[in-house]
Amino acid sequence: MANLSLFDRRRRRVRTALRARSSGKARLSVHRSGRHIYAQIIDDAAGKTLASASTLDKDVKGKTGATKDSAIAVGKAIAERAKKAGVSTVVFDRGGFLFHGRVKALADAAREGGLEF
Repeated sequence: MANLSLFDRRRRRVRTALRARSSGKARLSVHRSGRHIYAQIIDDAAGKTLASASTLDKDVKGKTGATKDSAIAVGKAIAERAKKAGVSTVVFDRGGFLFHGRVKALADAAREGGLEF
C-alpha cells in the first residue's frame, strides 16, 4: 500500500465510517479550497449527484471567496436544491476536513435550511 498523507488517511477513515451508518441515505460531501467551497448531495447506490452548490454558482457568487459567509450561502443553497430533488435526510461527509470554521458553517446552514443529518 502506498504511503498516504494524513489528510488521505483521515478521508478514508471518515468515508468508511459513513458507509457503515449511511443505510441507503444520500451523502452530503463537502470540499473546500483556498478560494472556494463546494457541496454535493450524492446517491452512492446509483452513483449520481442529486444536487450541488458552490461559491462558483451565479446566485452564490456575490459572496466572494472562501469565507464563512460564503459557506453559509452555499449551505442554504444546497438545502434548497436538495428539497427540490426530494432529499430530506443525508449523512454528512466532511471529506477529511476538520469540522470547524467554514465546513461547520456550511453544515449549520444546511441544517437551518431543512436538511437532517
